[in-house]
Amino acid sequence: MNRRRFRLLAAGLAGLAAATVFVVATELFPYHSINHDEGVYLQQAKLLLDGQFRLFPPVAEAFRPWFFVADGAGLYPKYAPVPAAMFAVGQLLGEPRITLALLAAGNVALMTMLATEAFDRRTGLLAGAFLLASPLFVVDSSVFLPYAPTTFWNLLFAVAYVRAARAESSADDSARTSYGYALLAGLAVGVAFFSRPYTSVLFATPFIAHALYSLGVGFSRPRASRLSLTALGGLAGVGVALAYNAAVTGSPWTFPYEAFAPHDGLGFGYREILGHEEDYTPALALRANARVVRALFTDWVIGGPVGTLLAAAGVAGFLGRARLRPREWSRSFTDAQARAVLAGLFASVVVGNVYFWGNFNILGDLTAPGDGLIAALGPYYHFDLLVPTAAFAASATVTGFDRVRAWAGRLARPHGGDRSRAVPVALALAGVLVLGGATAGALAPTVSENAETTAAYGDAYEPFADRALSDAVVLLPTPYGDWLNHPFQHLRNDPGYDGAVVYALDDDPATFEVVSSFPNRTHYRYVYRGEWAPATGESVAAALDRVRTVEGEAVAANATLALPARAEGVSARLSAAGGQAYYAVEGTPENVSVELRVEDGTARLVGPRVNATGEDAAVAVGDDDEVDLEVFVGNRAGSGFSYRLELPVRRADGTVRALSPRREACLSPATCGGEAAYVADAVPEDVRMTTDLRAVESGNATAT
Repeated sequence: MNRRRFRLLAAGLAGLAAATVFVVATELFPYHSINHDEGVYLQQAKLLLDGQFRLFPPVAEAFRPWFFVADGAGLYPKYAPVPAAMFAVGQLLGEPRITLALLAAGNVALMTMLATEAFDRRTGLLAGAFLLASPLFVVDSSVFLPYAPTTFWNLLFAVAYVRAARAESSADDSARTSYGYALLAGLAVGVAFFSRPYTSVLFATPFIAHALYSLGVGFSRPRASRLSLTALGGLAGVGVALAYNAAVTGSPWTFPYEAFAPHDGLGFGYREILGHEEDYTPALALRANARVVRALFTDWVIGGPVGTLLAAAGVAGFLGRARLRPREWSRSFTDAQARAVLAGLFASVVVGNVYFWGNFNILGDLTAPGDGLIAALGPYYHFDLLVPTAAFAASATVTGFDRVRAWAGRLARPHGGDRSRAVPVALALAGVLVLGGATAGALAPTVSENAETTAAYGDAYEPFADRALSDAVVLLPTPYGDWLNHPFQHLRNDPGYDGAVVYALDDDPATFEVVSSFPNRTHYRYVYRGEWAPATGESVAAALDRVRTVEGEAVAANATLALPARAEGVSARLSAAGGQAYYAVEGTPENVSVELRVEDGTARLVGPRVNATGEDAAVAVGDDDEVDLEVFVGNRAGSGFSYRLELPVRRADGTVRALSPRREACLSPATCGGEAAYVADAVPEDVRMTTDLRAVESGNATAT
């Protein structure tokens, strides 16, 4: 194959990779994946575009994004900024997913170059195609996670290293070319280290072993100079990483992820992050990593088991050739040495990852097949293994095709026919069908699972698609704790908190500070009804409720509650920091109207048919408190449902300030308290509630 044709095909393959990933990223992951780290990197990218390493929120408790470290001087992400800086390029161009497409094209192009250097042009093109067709590559290249970006720098390092070594060994002794590639290799692996230190070390280990070998068998000043340039470039990346650590954590030796969770690192023994803890023993590590590696080679590489067998055949062929032809291991750089380095990645990546408990975490429950992040995103900590797998699978395929063509030629020669071309072409087509079918079979469940998650996200974010918000503040619920972008990573703030919409946690009493910090904006509360479990395809009914603020000597929250025809008995409970009060409602009319009034440091329930049933008709209210009203509607079957109002209040200087209450219709006790929001279109027709909030001055009610 001539150079011009090779370059055209390689460029076309890279373009196909870019188009494929862009389509998958926009169609399959429009709201991002179930891995909420995507929001961290995209938030970090916005920070970098603003020239910042930290966020400085107006209300710290209400604006802490997922996986950001709070140290008193602001908030900084637990991740290194390299992937985020790459994603920022796409943001500058108006669409962050442009970066994903460019990275996919770059990885396929570099894979093609690397396999070409180690084998030949045909193998290089096929290796690039095999990388592109690997399910793990397609899925993880389409999300804003650091694995494909880091592999780009690792591949650039590998290509530059091999070319530097080859240039040094060339007949014309191209020292300048060798040194240029050597420096590029060092800078690339340095960036990879800054991006993901341990990942880069595992990838570089076979190359380091080769460097030591080459110095041992043939030391020379040019070789030592070349390798020194690579080492210096790598050390520069290490230095930048340590300087970044010092800038954000205060110590060059403390990485941000360690500042976030000191026990979330490499090694065996006690591991912990955010309350999730484990005794990560060597036995558990081997068990977990065996499952991860098995999943990789059965479901996530080109052709699944077929591609794995091809790669194994390619490695076996290389080892057999190396044993039979030891002269290929000369002092100068050879194809055999390049292939040995590639083969070494299988050992370094597999063995090295045993030491990292993240591979246990992505599996979820070890006893439940298909559980954990691995089901949707694959074994992404082993992403670099796609490189040697694609290369050796391509080598075995090309070798097999050549042998079949030679065999067919020998058969056809006595007959004078043209079977020498027909037979291998037919076998090639059959091979494409087998690999394509195996790959599609492995990819289909993952695509289906992620599509279900995306559909669930689409339902959850529907209120934002239905209206164009401007100068708004949206208060978000906290199903996973006090974090922004976890799980609502699609809803992110600009670093200056000055975008068209500002998102904050709906977490009393900080909510009052949020409202005060943005007095000229319209405030909303995002609520949903149903269990928040998009990873299982469960959808929620969501809504945006207007939030108003009232302030006066007293406040009154009025509610009109519909009672179904089957209702038989209505009771109410009012609670606050000072205790509880109980009430009964006379009869079961079609609607019950009640007023929750807060004044003089107490809260009470009043209404035309409402009577207190205990000694206390009121409860004491704290300075920063939440007054909860639950109205239980019984029926003849002995069960029923309840309406709930949660009224945030703040008392100071003789006045009461309140926010519009959170509203729930609890048809099932299991969903009450966060997942039973009153969404009119998602409850039965005979379950209805209307509310309004008023300030009361000197006995006169004033709507606000």
